[in-house]
Amino acid sequence: MPFQVFDYRKDITNMLVTPQIRSRFLKMEVGQFNQSHTHDLGHEIFLILQGQAEFDIEGHKEVVGPGQMCIALTDEAHTVRNVGDDEVIMYLSVTPHILPTHTSWTDEGEKQPPRFAKSSAYDQEQDLSVGADERADEHLQSVEDLVAQVEDAAETQREQVAAFKEALADGDKEAALKARDAMWDALYPMFERVYDMAGVWNTFTHRTVDEDF
Repeated sequence: MPFQVFDYRKDITNMLVTPQIRSRFLKMEVGQFNQSHTHDLGHEIFLILQGQAEFDIEGHKEVVGPGQMCIALTDEAHTVRNVGDDEVIMYLSVTPHILPTHTSWTDEGEKQPPRFAKSSAYDQEQDLSVGADERADEHLQSVEDLVAQVEDAAETQREQVAAFKEALADGDKEAALKARDAMWDALYPMFERVYDMAGVWNTFTHRTVDEDF
């Protein structure tokens, strides 16, 4: 199956938007400034491809140029300003991408209410075919599915941790590693379910931003 190739000189868009990660090319005009914000869950990575961008992350400022990158970790306040004589083009990614992605703060350091965005804010088509009440039901079901998956995984962890310890005590490393692998076999679908829930949550919140929800 062919894959898509993106070019930062023309594809100024969100290229991948999933609960695991949102990635895009972003263009900033000369003098353009991004307001300070944090991310409740996500780390944000910035890679400069063109121009000169001044980043302020938690009060520390650096000018970042082509081929250089910087990272704003979860809960780290950050801003960026184009301080050069040319457009800035950067690649950025936020992971995970679970709404609301941007958190604003008052001058007194108080967290402002969450702000949700339409799917179009991330270059995705709006889906108005399903009502907000149905989306709410879908969200609730996804949470309940996750809870069931977690309970199953927890039971397996209890069994396999006991088997792991017993194998170690007996000096049976092969059995210990077999128990470890069984732990992962139960954890893997649980993580998948977490991302499934996040995707349904994002869809629900997108729907509640529409004027006629």
